[in-house]
Amino acid sequence: MELAFIPSPSRSVLHLGPIPLRAYAFCIIIGVFVAVWLGNKRWIARGGRSGTVADIAVWAVPFGLLGGRLYHVITDYELYFSEGRDWVDAFKVWEGGLGIWGAIALGAVGAWIGCRRRGIPLPAYADAIAPGIAFAQAIGRWGNWFNQELYGKATDVPWALHITSSADGRVPGYYHPTFLYESLWCIGVALLVIWADRRFQLGHGRAFALYVAAYCVGRGWIEYMRVDDAHHILGLRLNDWTAMLVFLLAVLYIVISARRRPGREAVVEPGADTPGEKDDEAAAATVALGKDADVSGKDADDSADRAKPADTVAGRPGEPGSAEDTDAVEDVEPATADEAGSAKKG
Repeated sequence: MELAFIPSPSRSVLHLGPIPLRAYAFCIIIGVFVAVWLGNKRWIARGGRSGTVADIAVWAVPFGLLGGRLYHVITDYELYFSEGRDWVDAFKVWEGGLGIWGAIALGAVGAWIGCRRRGIPLPAYADAIAPGIAFAQAIGRWGNWFNQELYGKATDVPWALHITSSADGRVPGYYHPTFLYESLWCIGVALLVIWADRRFQLGHGRAFALYVAAYCVGRGWIEYMRVDDAHHILGLRLNDWTAMLVFLLAVLYIVISARRRPGREAVVEPGADTPGEKDDEAAAATVALGKDADVSGKDADDSADRAKPADTVAGRPGEPGSAEDTDAVEDVEPATADEAGSAKKG
């Protein structure tokens, strides 16, 4: 008996009257919101306008969902088109089954359409949303936990996943929680991209390529642990081969891009202020405000001088330099020489 394990949810669907609320769908929706939120903050920091990421996501997200579903259905066609299967199930996305490779590929097509409509370079947009996509994957993987799917080999580790369902060929028991491994790996990938982007000023799609390469490394060893049915080529699962190929392409892109287009884009969105321009405008506004304050101060001093009473300027009565002293001096007539001599004789 296992003393410690990760329990599986007893249900993955809640019903609000006739409306089913599926945990898998909620995980995807939350992930999309997180990706758009973080992507928007990064896009603004790069000099773009607020709201642009969400506008382009309107194109990217539907394309991504379609691509993810198509990849899953094509690579696991026997689940929907073999004898005894109902092909209509291929449209039931809420039951699980999205391939990240197809989601990224077709999602990029949707993003390209959105970027083209706004005159924005796709690589710059991809760099902004890269860590957000990784966080979205980390959240989305918990949908597999609710569905009790995509777990690994049997194990007795303290963090083993307890599978209780026997539907669709499942065997109740304790297995490696590969959904958890991939979720934690994706969080690490997101943090890596954020750090590398700040440290090396990645641009022209290199932050996105780093995300792809780092994800493929983790997906390779996690995929090797899974026990769900999959096509094998030379003893390896299809997704392992895909991860290796995509990893090589991502690294190749980073190397070639760094040589041909070093640095980061100066302008990511036409008509939007770059971060440097915003700082310059703020500095100019501060200088202008300081000059206005100096002029206002001088005007105030001049006004105060003009408002001083006459006795303040001429001096107070009884004090040296006052008006009374001046009048007294004027009333005294100079003494004549005779008067001075008489004074000496007396």
